[in-house]
Amino acid sequence: MRRTDRLFEIIQILRDGKLHRAKDIAARLEVSTRTIYRDMDTLVASGVPVEGERGVGYLVREQITLPPLTLTPEELEALNLGMAIVAEAADADLKAAALSLASKVDAVLPAEVIAEADAWKFAVYPFADVARGFAQMPTLRAAIKSRQKLEMHYRRIDGTLTERVIRPLHMEYWGRVWTLTAWCETRGDFRVFRVDLIEEARALPELFQDEPGKTLADYDPQANAAKPQNPEG
Repeated sequence: MRRTDRLFEIIQILRDGKLHRAKDIAARLEVSTRTIYRDMDTLVASGVPVEGERGVGYLVREQITLPPLTLTPEELEALNLGMAIVAEAADADLKAAALSLASKVDAVLPAEVIAEADAWKFAVYPFADVARGFAQMPTLRAAIKSRQKLEMHYRRIDGTLTERVIRPLHMEYWGRVWTLTAWCETRGDFRVFRVDLIEEARALPELFQDEPGKTLADYDPQANAAKPQNPEG
């Protein structure tokens, strides 16, 4: 498992707000406790509000506002897309300014900004991933609002391209990486997809209604994180 993907899994584990020991997380992800310590240091340095210490445990506490401003999801998207574009520019001064601004935003961005746009923030993700993910945003947001099923081409972390039919439920955001929580009809279970790995998303004419066991309220992040990693994802 790549380090960026392991960080993603750690956040999945911590998002329940409970205290988790490093050795338990290490056992679940099949890495050393020392590796988890380094990963926690990376998350803290990225601005993720991880609390705790070695030998005791770690947790993430919910926060609500971005001081001194409260941003809408659209405003936060615009800010990050702007930084992503400028950071890829040839102008060295502008690129440095974008990276500096990103660091300042990372330092104050809370774990949860607004109900429809929580955040996955990993400093190790390059800006190029942000720009790639934004291409699917209009389709995903519209489908969530209209409760419309999507046909999606998704590239798993092992590089395999898969086709899915999903019920998009909720988009989450942690500074640099967006995720989509959905009921995957192809797999018959909840899935959390990284938006930057969605290569194509097409709205289907079929709408969906709430069904027991398939709603966002039924989704248990901790149970999902505890499932063994299936190569079919």
